[in-house]
Amino acid sequence: GGGMASQVIVVGGGLAGLSAAHTVIEHGGRVVLLDKMAFLGGNSTKATSGINGALTKAQMKKGIPDSPEIFEQDTVKSACGLNHSAPPEYTPPLAHVLTHDSGPAVDWLMERFGLDLSLVSQLGGHSQPRTHRGKERFPGFTITYALMEKLEAIEAETGGEVARIVSKANVNKLITDATGHVVGCQYEKDGQAHTEMGPVILATGGFAADFSPQGILARVRPDLVNFPTTNGEHCTGDGIKMAEAIGAKSVDLESVQVHPTGLVHPGEPEAKVKFLAAEALRGVGGILLNAHGQRFCDELGRRDYVSGEMYKNKGPFRLVLNGKASKEIEWHCKHYCGRGVMKRFGSGHELAREMGISPAVLQDTFRRYNQVAQRGSDEFGKKFFHNLPLEMNDHFHVAIVCPIVHYCMGGLKIDEESRVINSSGPIMNLYAAGELAGGVHGRNRLGGNSLLDCVVFGRVAGATAAKDLFAHLLSQARVGGGAAGKFNVEVDPSGQAVQISWGQGGMAAAAAPAARKPAAAKMPVPEATAAPVVAAA
Repeated sequence: GGGMASQVIVVGGGLAGLSAAHTVIEHGGRVVLLDKMAFLGGNSTKATSGINGALTKAQMKKGIPDSPEIFEQDTVKSACGLNHSAPPEYTPPLAHVLTHDSGPAVDWLMERFGLDLSLVSQLGGHSQPRTHRGKERFPGFTITYALMEKLEAIEAETGGEVARIVSKANVNKLITDATGHVVGCQYEKDGQAHTEMGPVILATGGFAADFSPQGILARVRPDLVNFPTTNGEHCTGDGIKMAEAIGAKSVDLESVQVHPTGLVHPGEPEAKVKFLAAEALRGVGGILLNAHGQRFCDELGRRDYVSGEMYKNKGPFRLVLNGKASKEIEWHCKHYCGRGVMKRFGSGHELAREMGISPAVLQDTFRRYNQVAQRGSDEFGKKFFHNLPLEMNDHFHVAIVCPIVHYCMGGLKIDEESRVINSSGPIMNLYAAGELAGGVHGRNRLGGNSLLDCVVFGRVAGATAAKDLFAHLLSQARVGGGAAGKFNVEVDPSGQAVQISWGQGGMAAAAAPAARKPAAAKMPVPEATAAPVVAAA
């Protein structure tokens, strides 16, 4: 179409949208970010366990023998789900991008945004420790805020020229031209309809709070409508609905992850929205007990398996950390205690009294666990044991937990370049990243892969959108479309960037990221020799 604007539109201000926005800017583009809430961040700010990366600098410091190949195997194996021997056929190429771009993604966060991601733990289904977090606060919060603050700073410094952020902007429709290409979107703010023109990156999150009778959840998983959720009220599948309305395909919508450890507040056990007990609590050695004080599963099994074992057992279920484990994940324990969803017990006897079981039963559970840990395996197939022994005279941090609707594996069908797909191939100028994109995790996502998915595919979407816009502007210039008078190309060989402008619009795009940044996209770098080139349009 002829009317392509010189900006990229990002819909959704969580970690995927923010990663995409920064990547567009790194490629010399302009970006407008639209979010329907009053504040950016979405569910990304709540992510508690960390972000996976293979071959990161933090791993190398610790001598962890990980590799993208091992990580890829773990991800693809998890993607099979419980009752299948192979993942969906579109998953392996996406899982390859996710895992092989993971090290550069984590290093990008640490270097470009100065983040502390130095602590590394091993979550369920991972064969190496690779889930990164910092010493303070929840990793989703620190990472997302760092990118948000940087984008706000760019907006302020450039007076909105390079980046604009519009909150309380509820995007409800994609605008297409006669050929079916996406050319912009429509949104509502303060009761008024507005439009923005340009290619669109959708990063609106999942539908795990879409509980209305007409919602996606009721359509694909009616069995989950009465479950509690970890998701904010904004997660209603908006991007999926808008894209489906113009013919986009979605995949695996029925694959909704039920996380085994939602935190039950003793004061309001029936609350619909609950906090999540981070999987890292089990990673450092937390065990799960049923109502009778017995273990019933490998606590570090994959999420679908652990939730499945809970359905077969009797609750209330408790997550129990001894003194050593509590110390290793101290910030989380303090935070949960402060929220009233975790309790400290001075001894195993105190805990047994609270559970209404005999201390001898709890002591027996502890003794058997210490024994299997020394053997290095138990009857549930658990292989990783940390912070032992469990002893009755230790102190404990304990939470009551229940299965909870957490994450949507399914979503819009994308290719390895984050392009949204319809029945005949990619929809031009429409990209997707983060939870609303499907296929990346197959039928079951590994812990620590959602923040990673946001960063990796946010960067891929940003790079692809910038590349497509650049190619489009060049073709326009060649045929003299949309350019009034002179057409100016500035080449900066040292920074490997190209700046294009013409008319009064000051349109800008660029061909390649600066050399020192890890490249997320396979982008042709022009063989630049001459400085400013001026061509007649």
